[in-house]
Amino acid sequence: MSNKTLDHPTFIDKFRYLALGPRDLLLKIICSSYSSFLWGFEKLSPRYMEWTSNIRARRAFSQAYRRVPAYRDLIKKSNLQGKIIPETDKKNYIDKYPPHERCAGGIIPHKHIMIDESSGSTGTPYNWIRSLKERHDSHLFISYFASYCYGRKPWITINAFSMGAWATGLNMGIALQQNSIVKNTGPDIEKILHTMKYLGEGYTYVILGYPPFLKHLLDFAVRKNFPIHRYNMDALVGGEGMSEGLRDYLLHSFKRVYSGYGATDLEIGIAGETPLSVALRRLARENSEVRDVVFGKDSRLPMVFQYNPLMHYIEINEKRELIFTITRSSVLSPRIRYNIHDEGGVARYDEIADQLTSLGINIQNLIPKSVGKQRLRLPFVWVYGRRDSTVSVMGANIYPEDIEQALYSVPELAQITSSYCLSLDESQNNQVRPCFSFEVTDEINDELASKFKKEILSHLTVINADFREGRQEYPDALDPIIKLYPPSHGPFKRDSGKIKQVRLLGLDGKKA
Repeated sequence: MSNKTLDHPTFIDKFRYLALGPRDLLLKIICSSYSSFLWGFEKLSPRYMEWTSNIRARRAFSQAYRRVPAYRDLIKKSNLQGKIIPETDKKNYIDKYPPHERCAGGIIPHKHIMIDESSGSTGTPYNWIRSLKERHDSHLFISYFASYCYGRKPWITINAFSMGAWATGLNMGIALQQNSIVKNTGPDIEKILHTMKYLGEGYTYVILGYPPFLKHLLDFAVRKNFPIHRYNMDALVGGEGMSEGLRDYLLHSFKRVYSGYGATDLEIGIAGETPLSVALRRLARENSEVRDVVFGKDSRLPMVFQYNPLMHYIEINEKRELIFTITRSSVLSPRIRYNIHDEGGVARYDEIADQLTSLGINIQNLIPKSVGKQRLRLPFVWVYGRRDSTVSVMGANIYPEDIEQALYSVPELAQITSSYCLSLDESQNNQVRPCFSFEVTDEINDELASKFKKEILSHLTVINADFREGRQEYPDALDPIIKLYPPSHGPFKRDSGKIKQVRLLGLDGKKA
């Protein structure tokens, strides 16, 4: 799938759309129950799923062109190169057309509609209009993925995602009502601990939240002498990437930790970590040959997910950015070849299996025994993060993921760190150097700052080849500045009350 691009439908596609009738029925059958979900995605051929996904995406384009005024206008005004359907994003589509023109029929219906708001982490909050049917479809597959990852025994969900108009919080709470009892606490640590104390230790808890927040929850519980180690807990995280070092940290208290992938621009249930995808990622962390063969040569370790190709068609462009088409006709405001500017890749299940086989590894041996014999032969999508989330000095690119990986390689530093961010520091002689800032709960002194610099520099040199080579050629320019701040001070003051922590600052110290 990774080497294919969605182009204009041909005449023969009109006949292929007729064949989608039985395939739409197949999707309905797969959606009808969890057992059907397991059966369908174990038995369906990966190549068949890819072909069907492509045809569904072509049909979604045709329907959007006919029904959506804004999209029809965009296509007519586009300077098309060959047969390739143009990409869309916030700049060329969302910002240029009002919301009603981006809806099917050019109107916003008056009933069964919900408006989600993005977090505004990119600078501007956006509003996204969704129908009841499309939300139901998304909720259903989140529920199925949760059942596959956490089993079907009873549990209590504590939803610590931010509530209100934000897409993730409310929708995750609704989705997991199909699996469990749900309490929507929001990111209120004391309320979460009070709930667990009130309900007692006899339950399994699945706690939802952003990865750094769940770390704060554990650290706060330890400081308050709350006996959190006596509770049986799993974690479901999302909203941003997570290093395997942070997963290791969380696994000291949680039995299982899985992440979901989505974007408010599209929908929250695009893909999810599975026991297999996590095992593959952790294998790639330990085995550089696996990383190079499967993901390509890159110092970063991407997040790895599996997704439903009957709901989403995913491509990559020449910049290695992921391009998404939601293929369901229930989507009120269609997104066709939509680019959220996340960098990554895609591959079919059998393609990954063949790559591992070439290295002497059987993909089935990666599936934990706890999952049973069921295997989801769903395609993989891996995500590095937003393409522009980097600072660059002397040609060396440094990513937030690099700093998180280095930080969690030193548990005693990770334990006292609440947040971190990257920036560039320009001295009076106009020399630019990388600057790494950390929000810490311990007493700040020169000794602690020296320890941060020594450990972060040591691990960053190992994991980032660009930085390692640059240090040899430009040792002064790539000598990082380390700044430590107490909670909610300096650049971390702006994170107070925010849903997501900002990881990248400009030269002026403000959000990039």
